[in-house]
Amino acid sequence: MVTAATSFGRSGLSDWLIQRFTAIILGAYTLFIVGYLLMNPDLTYAQWSELFSQPWMRIFSLIALVSIVPHGWIGLWVVLTDYVTARLMGSAALPIRIIVLTIYAVVNAVFVVWGVEILWGL
Repeated sequence: MVTAATSFGRSGLSDWLIQRFTAIILGAYTLFIVGYLLMNPDLTYAQWSELFSQPWMRIFSLIALVSIVPHGWIGLWVVLTDYVTARLMGSAALPIRIIVLTIYAVVNAVFVVWGVEILWGL
């Protein structure tokens, strides 16, 4: 039996919805960045800086950055609960899952704080 102690949402449906919603945000952000790079083959630092000086781009980037956290958490949790099981790992399965998810949470907290600092210069 898989416990939901480390899942992101309250149920499988909420996790599924969160992951799909964040996937749309991340997909839109990726398409925008790739499109911008393709439309500006001789991109300069000044142009790039001007793009990211716009409030809408900072907000869009922040939303994408924050979306990475639940999207990755849910994906990692699913992989860990599918493949790091008591049947394969014995009693170490739950501690391994918790350790991996804790590392993910700490790394992502650092990335989000660092990203906010970069985007907003706080």
